Amino acid sequence: MPEPTHDIIIHGAGPVGSALALALARKTRRPDRIALLGEFHSPDDKTAASQPDPRTLALNHGSRTFLESLNAWPTASADITTVHVSQQHRLGQTLIRNDELDVPRLGSVVAYEALLGSLHARLRHSGVDLIAHAQGQPQVTDGHVVTRLPQGHVSARVAVQSHGRQPGGLHRTYNQQAILAMAQASAPQAGRAYERFTRQGPLALLPHPAAPALYAVVWCCPPHQAQRLRTLRQPDFDAALNANFGDRLGHLQTIGPRHGFPLALHAGPVLVNPLAVAVGNAAQTLHPVAGQGLNLGLRDVAQLSMVLGWWLARPHADVRPALRNYVNTRQPDRWLTAAVTDVLPRLFTTGNPLIEHACGLALLGLDTCAPLRRQLARHLLQGHRV
Repeated sequence: MPEPTHDIIIHGAGPVGSALALALARKTRRPDRIALLGEFHSPDDKTAASQPDPRTLALNHGSRTFLESLNAWPTASADITTVHVSQQHRLGQTLIRNDELDVPRLGSVVAYEALLGSLHARLRHSGVDLIAHAQGQPQVTDGHVVTRLPQGHVSARVAVQSHGRQPGGLHRTYNQQAILAMAQASAPQAGRAYERFTRQGPLALLPHPAAPALYAVVWCCPPHQAQRLRTLRQPDFDAALNANFGDRLGHLQTIGPRHGFPLALHAGPVLVNPLAVAVGNAAQTLHPVAGQGLNLGLRDVAQLSMVLGWWLARPHADVRPALRNYVNTRQPDRWLTAAVTDVLPRLFTTGNPLIEHACGLALLGLDTCAPLRRQLARHLLQGHRV
């Protein structure tokens, strides 16, 4: 049996795959035995810079701590110290505060490109073998995982899928799209993020890292409404946004283009084959309510790097028990988080007055019952712990 070219191959150089490569590189004397396959954009890459990714990412305190431990936290970020949750046209709201949980912040908002740029900058000095513009599916051959590329092939004892392709398996559509925009508030509230449930879908405003008065808008609504909103003149879109959100931030005026993304739940097998696992969006894609997708993916990374850390010291050992252990350990957090983000957007959009009133009472109950509120907040901050 020929010796594999690497110990581990990671497919996908987005935030999850890049963070995993950095975490594993810190646990081995041979980071060159880790291969990361994907696209890498240099700060001098004018082609990539001409079409910036419009997404902002809400990372909880645990994710930020993990990325800081990798020295990969971006320079610009906006802290979230309070989350205001409300329901349009109904009574009941709740506030989740960082001081209740004894943390310096609930989370932070960063630009997608800033985070990815910071991770890639660290990778260039990590010793990890970066294989650019590579695509391919790992296949088990002679006890190794082999990925065939146009320029040849790479092989490893373990493969990790962290690409952006949707996993097969469980699939649920929400009949919603997310409209992404940026808005300036006339009365900004420092450190405060908002999640407002409407009959069309959740509407979130997050403090933007670009300036104190700027907010990232994530407006979820049915596709026909999303199409109409995207084509409205700016004053008309601003009027609709203010009517749905209210005046908690004064008047909101949008800046720049709007973007739309379809929303769905996809969840596939974590153990792709006996020598390959999936993490992040390759394992599950979630509705953006509560901003749990990337946070769940980074918890995948933290757990997998611990499981594989000991194995990297003796890579000739059988890795399959460790991979099965990883799958079993991650299952509770994965499914509980998916369930929360699946139920919330459907529950608040039934249009049933009785359910809407019950949801309002639930928000009021959270606001008046500190232990219950803290339990929910801790899950959103750190996931399910076993």
